[in-house]
Amino acid sequence: MWTSLWSQAIPYAWYLHTESNAHTSSRTFNRWMSPSLSAYGILQCLNRFLQTQNNVIPMLISSGFTACLHIFVCWVLVFKSGLESKGAALAITVSNWVNVFLLGIYINFSQSCIKTWTGFSAEAFHDVIGFVKLALSSAIMICLEYWSFEMVVLLSGLLPNPKLETSVLSISLNTCWMVYMISVGLGGAISTRVSNELGAGNSQGAKIALRVMITIAITQGLTVGITTILVRKVWGKLYSNEEEVIKYVAKMMPLLALSDFLDGFQCVLSGAARGCGWQNLCAYINLGAYYVVGIPSAVLFAFFLHIGGMGLWVGIICGLSIQIIALVTVNACTNWDNEAKKAMHRAQKTRIPVE
Repeated sequence: MWTSLWSQAIPYAWYLHTESNAHTSSRTFNRWMSPSLSAYGILQCLNRFLQTQNNVIPMLISSGFTACLHIFVCWVLVFKSGLESKGAALAITVSNWVNVFLLGIYINFSQSCIKTWTGFSAEAFHDVIGFVKLALSSAIMICLEYWSFEMVVLLSGLLPNPKLETSVLSISLNTCWMVYMISVGLGGAISTRVSNELGAGNSQGAKIALRVMITIAITQGLTVGITTILVRKVWGKLYSNEEEVIKYVAKMMPLLALSDFLDGFQCVLSGAARGCGWQNLCAYINLGAYYVVGIPSAVLFAFFLHIGGMGLWVGIICGLSIQIIALVTVNACTNWDNEAKKAMHRAQKTRIPVE
């Protein structure tokens, strides 16, 4: 979680400073960051493997070491190597691969994984179709949400003074993703916990875990929201030296505080939904929340009511609100005893026979 935080926030901020302004095209940055995609995918698999066993301390140590190393790597590749934006992208790639290698070494040689990791075998393809269907639904569910945030930045280029609007929306999105890493951690934890409890037939344990995580999410959201508002006048200085950009970012920060709070809450609810295997349902919820409500609202506020970039972000907040209402309704109407029975049935169905 924290490695992703540093990976997204530090290099991008330094990248903008090295380019002298915040509205330089990110095409080069994205192209040089492409090798990081495979590392990030492998890293997520390793994380989930350890999370399902409640073996999170190695992940904490690995991420902590990588985060500390990442600061030095960024400094070298951005400033000392002369690569600037390319170096910022490479820093993300290096950090992700370092994390992958550290966790890979631990899983291969640790005694705690000796019974759960036995190497590669044909058993990995057991019920692969079922897993692919679940993975596709999960990917669509998450991508629909991610793409809506990216679309807001694209739409900002159609506003008057597009350079300023795109700069501020890019900074806002980067800030949002940085805070989102905390919410992703909470969502991953509740997803694993709920699936484990339901698979063990303990519906009461799943409900308690969800309630505890909701409390944590609300506390975290309030803390982050208040902090975001308090630093609103200085946050823009991390990304740009232009006074116009800094003042506009300060105006956006209260909206970011609200969206961060809502996003943390929905991450927990979405995580619980993934633990129950509701990926298909959540994909439809995200589609309706962001593309039927969120993006049209953003267009309405920004282009017809002439609120500009702030209007675009208000549209995202509308989408988040609808998503949360739908997820709360789904969770409130859930029969957890039935979900536990379904989970046990799925576990028995996919269990590999021991010879």
